Amino acid sequence: MRQVKNVNKEKFVSDQLIEAQISTELTLEMKEELIEILFQYREDFDSNNELLGAIKGHEVDIMLNVERPYPPLLRRPVYPASPRAREALESNINELMKLGALRKVGHNEELEFTMPVITTFHNDKSRMLGELRELNTYTIPVRYPIPKFHENLTQLSKEKLMTSLNALKGFDLNVLTPHSRKLFKIIAHGGIYEYLRMPFGLKNAPSHYQRMMNTIFPHELSDGWLIIYIDDIIICSETWKLNL
Repeated sequence: MRQVKNVNKEKFVSDQLIEAQISTELTLEMKEELIEILFQYREDFDSNNELLGAIKGHEVDIMLNVERPYPPLLRRPVYPASPRAREALESNINELMKLGALRKVGHNEELEFTMPVITTFHNDKSRMLGELRELNTYTIPVRYPIPKFHENLTQLSKEKLMTSLNALKGFDLNVLTPHSRKLFKIIAHGGIYEYLRMPFGLKNAPSHYQRMMNTIFPHELSDGWLIIYIDDIIICSETWKLNL
């Protein structure tokens, strides 16, 4: 059982609810009830950098439409990078390894696939992206339906209250099968690393994630009060008590 951290409510509100947007139309009593519920289940609304959890029973298996000898495009060299990009890349790699989403490949391991990485910057924050375009070209697509926006809007039109949630590091919670991990080796100036979790940019990632979420919440979805679009979740209801 996961241990609930000893933190007071004021610190929880100031630290972990700093990015939460609470409607100004809620009464003071409603806001207090909402914060109380969130505080009670605060471990489920985590935002730290501890070791990632894993969704059990939903390992992601990637199949290719080519066999050996594999196309040369599936084994690419490292991309050139500026000193700033290298520093950011090293930081991103260390974070992913700490989270358990990435591991360093040993010098005696087989290397049939390698992909370079790209570092992007936004608002002084960096993000590492594997160059998956070639791999996606040879990946057999997964034909799982993604909800259509107009259908979700139709369902929401009859409700009065909505709570929107976004899964933290959602894709990283999906474990790759051992067979699939060999496809996701990234090459950087500091070495070669292997993804252990489903990476962002994978062709079939939205379908895999949507199927996983639909499998976990079948009754809630059929009851009509829960809407899931990949890693975005909406709880909708006609009354405040039902929404809580």
